[in-house]
Amino acid sequence: MTAVAAVPARMPRAAASVPFAWLRERGMGASILVAALSSAFGVILISATGYIAAMLRADPYVGDSETLAFVLGFLTILLVGVAIYVAAIVTANTFATVVAGRTRRIALLRLIGASAQSQRREVARQGLIVGAIGAFLGLVAGTAVSAAGIAITGRMLGLGDVAYTLVEPVLLLPAAIVALTTWAAAWAGSRRVLTVTPLQALGGSVEASHGEVAHRTGRNVAAIVLFVAGGALLAAGIAVGMVSPLGVVVAFVGGILSFTGLALGATLVMPPVLRLVGRLFGRSATARLAAENALRHPERSSRMAIGVVMGVTLVTMFAVAIESVKAVMTAAGGGSLPDELVTVLDTFSAIMMALVGVSAVIAAVGLVNLLTIGVVQRRRELGLLRALGVSNGQVRRMVLLEAAHVTIAALLAGLVLGIVYGWAGAQSLLGSVPVNPDLPPAPTLIWPAVPFWPIVVVIVATAVLTLVAAVVPTRLATRVAPVEALAE
Repeated sequence: MTAVAAVPARMPRAAASVPFAWLRERGMGASILVAALSSAFGVILISATGYIAAMLRADPYVGDSETLAFVLGFLTILLVGVAIYVAAIVTANTFATVVAGRTRRIALLRLIGASAQSQRREVARQGLIVGAIGAFLGLVAGTAVSAAGIAITGRMLGLGDVAYTLVEPVLLLPAAIVALTTWAAAWAGSRRVLTVTPLQALGGSVEASHGEVAHRTGRNVAAIVLFVAGGALLAAGIAVGMVSPLGVVVAFVGGILSFTGLALGATLVMPPVLRLVGRLFGRSATARLAAENALRHPERSSRMAIGVVMGVTLVTMFAVAIESVKAVMTAAGGGSLPDELVTVLDTFSAIMMALVGVSAVIAAVGLVNLLTIGVVQRRRELGLLRALGVSNGQVRRMVLLEAAHVTIAALLAGLVLGIVYGWAGAQSLLGSVPVNPDLPPAPTLIWPAVPFWPIVVVIVATAVLTLVAAVVPTRLATRVAPVEALAE
């Protein structure tokens, strides 16, 4: 009793001496990077659209065009919202994985009297601090990049007479949203704290098994309800799009809801895809270990995969939507488009793909981070494998195959979802546009147009991501001696 009673007396002094020691924990640095990327992206986008609006106001032919101002504002809100949405899911998954690694410590605190709610509030507070640091860094970096970009653009285009104030209070908005979103994501990701029991102090990192995940009725029902509701809104958007382009707004809301349902129910969707991909790796011992590791803890594998699914889905969706729009305009133009219009569409496509690519980068950072945390939390398991005779090379191949397992499954799921969402967006936007102006007005059925090169770029980028994501984990997996790992 004396030893147990002495623990809480020592803990405050240790915490006071190093109040932010947890920032050195695996995953926190990458979470700060995710928040910084999201904040900087919002600042740059707001500055860019503001400068473009100032350029348009200075143009005597365009002037104060309310339509262009609306389009610029809508695109800004859409793209920043997508980036923050992706960052929130990545952050929630990161904190969920970090909490799984803290199971033993949380259980010890529960054993000496700490409540689950107090531990969860502590994790949420850490999320707020991480979000605030990342948002501030992103605000500074985004403002600097915007200033440099505006100066270079003005010099290249000779737009010295365009009046635009860069530093404005509106730039604080994305930073504040990112900080609050990161706090909310940390709170959501820390819900596992509520299920940690004092008896788990004897164990280590505890991830939910396949059976435990399957019996989470509340979460699974919520995921199915969101997915079905989103699918219904997608169908409604396509139906409305047959008579009005405003159907794209309904379809957009449906897409957000349905994908949120998929993200929430990833543990139901991803295991079958992971099992299918696992058969491609052959029947060697290393390949089977990699496949079983991905399936043994579906929650961890699904958290790794869902970020990549989002990135691939977004890029593929915009590529398919723009290519489908181009196909409809080509048909309406009698089979060909003017070269100037083709150039405009291709330029717009490249710009949109680059902007959406920021969300894909955020998702990629999440994958690298989660894979690294996963390897750190499995040091005892990897040490046992090496003690049983598995060589360093085999351990490295196993970790690389695990990364490939997750990214290939995410690539397949993302391509399918991206084509479906891209087609739904194009159909809901252009379903009321007559393809043949010589015929009476009638709804237009658009077939999905899948562009070749953007899909190739997505596949190559996923392959590169697999290699990059496996670099740090493979080193960590073989750095610790088996005896040292087993002693933890």
